Amino acid sequence: MSAQWQLIIDVARCDNCRNCFLATKDEHIGNDFPGYAAPQPERGHHWVDLRGTERGEWPIVEANFMPVMCNHCERPPCLAAARDGAVRQREDGIVIVDPQRARGQREIVEACPYGALYWNEELQIPQGWIFDAHLLDAGWTKPRIESVCPNEVFRSLKVEPAEMARIAEAEGLEVLQPEWGTRPRLYYKNLHLMERCFAGGTVVAVAEGVEDCVEGAEVVLRKDGEELGRSTTDLFGEFKFDRLEPGSGAYEVEAGHAEAGRAQARFELGQASVYLGVLRLAP
Repeated sequence: MSAQWQLIIDVARCDNCRNCFLATKDEHIGNDFPGYAAPQPERGHHWVDLRGTERGEWPIVEANFMPVMCNHCERPPCLAAARDGAVRQREDGIVIVDPQRARGQREIVEACPYGALYWNEELQIPQGWIFDAHLLDAGWTKPRIESVCPNEVFRSLKVEPAEMARIAEAEGLEVLQPEWGTRPRLYYKNLHLMERCFAGGTVVAVAEGVEDCVEGAEVVLRKDGEELGRSTTDLFGEFKFDRLEPGSGAYEVEAGHAEAGRAQARFELGQASVYLGVLRLAP
């Protein structure tokens, strides 16, 4: 199989600047690219969008953001739903909704399980992000969204599927909703920041009647008696265990410091990240 375009998106690098969103608007609103895409409406379409989520409880709280767009699936449901060649999949993997042949086919929009396609009411056509195929075909070496991103969130590459599978395994990449079987060509790094939970806490010790944070305490996470991981407290005495599955039940943490002593806590993980409070070491 020939080399195909893939896109890696690092959630940890995204700070919601929305340059990718604005660049796509700038590229397509009022601009017609025959064979690729008709003009995007001024309002209502988010071909490249940002999702955000908050995790944790005070004082350990974080906000994360994730760009989302057409996944250019290897098995695109929109292609299966289209008639008369309205959707085509190029040899380089890019999926194009033909702005002429797709006229009147609203079922193409409805077929996308990711909600990445939009209906242009004025033109009566389905539309979505085209992987900036018109620019790549004109000699660009990467999509515009990658060019405008100040934090290097995006990394496009044109490789054979076997090489992409190797990269995905080596870098711990994931795709959205793999159980749907669409086989997206958009891969996410650090997707746990959006989809999984963490448990954090603060370790302190009392010396001469004064409670102070303990830096360098070792904290162990266990479930059903099995050790799952270790963490070391920072300057503020804080620790965090990440990538926990939501609703995964009962856990135990044990904190220890050679000079200050030990402490234990148990918690139940529901659907959200948790702050375990203060663990006070005792000899």
